[in-house]
Amino acid sequence: MINRVILIGRLVKDPELKYTSSGAAVGSFNLAVNRQFTNANGDREADFINCVIWRKSAENFANFTYKGSLVGIDGRLQTRNYENKQGQHIYVTEVVVDNFSLLEKRASDNSNTNQTQSGSNKTNKPADSVANNGQAIDIADDDLPF
Repeated sequence: MINRVILIGRLVKDPELKYTSSGAAVGSFNLAVNRQFTNANGDREADFINCVIWRKSAENFANFTYKGSLVGIDGRLQTRNYENKQGQHIYVTEVVVDNFSLLEKRASDNSNTNQTQSGSNKTNKPADSVANNGQAIDIADDDLPF
């Protein structure tokens, strides 16, 4: 049997890094992946994929990526469920990341950078010359389905 997922997309927001009670780092993030076709209005839609990454890879991922980063990930699809505080069963499907690649250069000077709006410690963001035909992409948190 084969369970392999390879995705290239942009981070919807900065990755969230937490630690388990045993001290293992776990990062979670959502990846926006464009669909290969347009809808009836001619607009390109995207899928928003839940991802989780563990241990040292999680720490590295959180240190070197931020909202809008173009990344490639390799992992496996996993489903799990739990019961929330209201007693409802919640089902989650996510990609457990084994490997990742940063697919953009980091800016080396301030002439090609944007200031962060999230208040994180990552102050310089490279300008994106590829996405949206060279136009800036602005995704408000209200536009996201989660």
